[in-house]
Amino acid sequence: MIQLTIIKITGYGPWTLTLGSDREHRLQMLQASLYKEIQNLFSERNCLAFPNRFDELFVITNGLSVDDHIEIQKQLVKSFELGLSMSIGQGNTPFEASSNADKARRSNTMLSKDHNIFGLPLRKDEDLVQIIHMDVDGSTSVSAKKSPYEVSSLIIKLYSEMSEFFLQRNLLTFFMGGDNFMIISSSVHKDEITKFLEIVKQKYDISFNCGIGTAKTGRDAAKFATQSLDKIRELRDSGKKATRILETSC
Repeated sequence: MIQLTIIKITGYGPWTLTLGSDREHRLQMLQASLYKEIQNLFSERNCLAFPNRFDELFVITNGLSVDDHIEIQKQLVKSFELGLSMSIGQGNTPFEASSNADKARRSNTMLSKDHNIFGLPLRKDEDLVQIIHMDVDGSTSVSAKKSPYEVSSLIIKLYSEMSEFFLQRNLLTFFMGGDNFMIISSSVHKDEITKFLEIVKQKYDISFNCGIGTAKTGRDAAKFATQSLDKIRELRDSGKKATRILETSC
């Protein structure tokens, strides 16, 4: 089982109108600051946050209690003059967990009314978290052949392809910047990943390296996934035969 928390700015649209027309630069700075603080507060508790939309973030919160969420919410309220909601969901897959979090918010099922936290009573039988970390193999050579904006356009296409493929398997994909993507997984067979790599290679002539990490928390799973990815690079740079997929677990 995996636990996800969706953090959302509430009343965002009406609030932005109070800033006047010359507001876009302020909104961008606010969203960046909010993401930084959310990532900081949750990573201190061994969690990992992912930007979904700029007014909404997903966090892997395995091991965190409602009280832990309340403490983080209190700190966010002190730092930002914004309404923020947290919706906690658990499920056998990342998509199920996110859907359960969303259903709790839509049905107004509260875990803490005073702190605007939604969700069903939390079970404590959380399982291991798996994260898949992918990056483009030879991205420097790809960038050398295209303009910066063309590279961005290609990355968006790859992100869309990856998101659709893994969503069909109830997994959630996030773009992490540069040529890096992370997929929140409960468990996925390497054959499925290989299938995706083959599709992208055939369609875009792009190869990916893929590190898989499994642990009790989101931050540790990401660490192991990145260790796996680094090992693939080391093997490649040393001239040894390198696999495209490597897994590390706690």
